[in-house]
Amino acid sequence: MTKDEIVKLERYLQRMFRMSDMQVRQRPKKDDSAEVYIGEEFIGVLFRDEDEGETAYQFQMAILDYDLKF
Repeated sequence: MTKDEIVKLERYLQRMFRMSDMQVRQRPKKDDSAEVYIGEEFIGVLFRDEDEGETAYQFQMAILDYDLKF
């Protein structure tokens, strides 16, 4: 993903989830996705999907069963 895409996605996620400390960061050696953090905690991956001239982004977040025990 380009730096421009990352900035736009970060602003969108911050507005959508009302979390100013959400960050979108480039992934090392990957150009089709970016990592999402809240503060310093990794929470998921954003993937770019291009199909028939349209671009979409998908956010994937795993929730582990031991995380639900709080």
